[in-house]
Amino acid sequence: MSFTLTYASMANPPEIFHTSYENALADLKTKLGKDYPLIIGAEKRFKTEKFSVHSPINTDWVLATMQKGDAQDAADAIAAAKAAFPAWSALAWEERVAHVRAFAQAIQDRIFEIGAAVSLDVGKNRMEALADVQESVDLMLWPCTQMEENNGYHVMLANDPMEGVVSMNESRMVPHGVWVVVVPFNFPAALAGGPMGNALVAGNTVVLKPATDSPWATAMMMECAEKSGMPPGVVNYVTGPGSTLGNALIDHPDVAGVTFTGSAEVGLGINRKFAEFKYPRPVVLELGGKNASIISKNANIADAALGCMRSAFGLQGQKCSANSRIFVEREVYQDFVDELLRLTNEIKIGDPTEKENWFGAVINQKAAADYEKYVADLGQAGRILTGGKRLKDGELAKGLFCAPTIAVDVPMDHYLWKHEMFLPVTMVTAVDSLEEAMGYANDIDYGLTAGFMGSPEEGEWFLENIQAGVCYVNRVMGSTTGAWPGFQPFGGWKASGSTGRNTGGPYALLSYMREQSRTRVSTIY
Repeated sequence: MSFTLTYASMANPPEIFHTSYENALADLKTKLGKDYPLIIGAEKRFKTEKFSVHSPINTDWVLATMQKGDAQDAADAIAAAKAAFPAWSALAWEERVAHVRAFAQAIQDRIFEIGAAVSLDVGKNRMEALADVQESVDLMLWPCTQMEENNGYHVMLANDPMEGVVSMNESRMVPHGVWVVVVPFNFPAALAGGPMGNALVAGNTVVLKPATDSPWATAMMMECAEKSGMPPGVVNYVTGPGSTLGNALIDHPDVAGVTFTGSAEVGLGINRKFAEFKYPRPVVLELGGKNASIISKNANIADAALGCMRSAFGLQGQKCSANSRIFVEREVYQDFVDELLRLTNEIKIGDPTEKENWFGAVINQKAAADYEKYVADLGQAGRILTGGKRLKDGELAKGLFCAPTIAVDVPMDHYLWKHEMFLPVTMVTAVDSLEEAMGYANDIDYGLTAGFMGSPEEGEWFLENIQAGVCYVNRVMGSTTGAWPGFQPFGGWKASGSTGRNTGGPYALLSYMREQSRTRVSTIY
């Protein structure tokens, strides 16, 4: 049986995926607590100061030990990347593609082990975790294919119409230099692999910094880089606090470009900081979202509710693409809410490494505390139909479990209609027309993803009017979530992104290169 794992196909994988995951998980649990180094050039650096990585499933579990890098480590990693840049960028693009393909294959070979680590580290269910790792592979392979299909972005242009000389003109896309990649906690593999793949294929060298809440997958990916034969210094790896190590990376004058995925507040701050440099430097920002679904009176209500439930509560709502706002035409509002409530109450909650559990834990204590504040605010302003509480009974007691929550009757001027919660909470309201719903959907600083459920004709109207970078019509597998490289390029408008070119799409690689016009003139004798 042929099966390709994506976010759209992961609901019903072959049984071999489950048995392979379970075998890898059992083996991984015998190796918890391993000490992973910083990777700086050819050096594996271990520090006196370290930090432990705990699982949100059970905070007593120590998964790995990481180094607490500092500003000097940041400077050394950038220096190593700068030293490696001349040789790496001078390689024929075909050789760089071969290196990145080998790196991606090494990750593919360990997909079940790294996937089990993502589950334990982030709280993802097993198929979401495996899809995270598979997406990292596919995101690394995508720019390889784009480079090949575009002949390395080397384009011959017309010769100048001049007598007595031949003027040979060429456009080439060339790399920038040292590229910093800052990875968020929620997709620790995919959102490392994607920017790394683009940067490396383009000819840049990389300094990779994962989130302190979820560095385990990237530590394993660095082992894959070494095994694949990636030259020293081309990919460097540092772990530690954003307030010290992260800022030292962003502030360094030898950094040519940065990819940051995370909150709009931090990302836009990086953008402003880069703008203050002595000349412009590229910033690729993948920021937050406050994503809406619009439900027409002509929608299939069962499909609409299922798509919204999956997007609202997958990964416990900790996705920038999560469906946190739902606008339903009044004629079908109650039917939709009833079905969404039924589906939500059927969600299996618990240790997400277990096959039967679809819904796991939130990432850390701050997220859990934020959840309690938001649901309290929503309960005061409107009604909580289900959820609205921490889950602390039995096996859940030592984890960070928050019930999936549906809020209704919340006034439209309430701050949570526009504030990204990044938690398993969605808000639903009735509207009198699709035009009213579209007004609410677009009245937001963000513009990442959006969904529509209704007739095909209405769907076309939606696509022409919605202000978002990733748009779905009648998508049951996820009303606002589930992009995959080569199928749904992922990126946002307005405060949700910076380049206007979506990851995993035909133009993403261009964000990591710059154009050089080359003219060679020969005199005719």
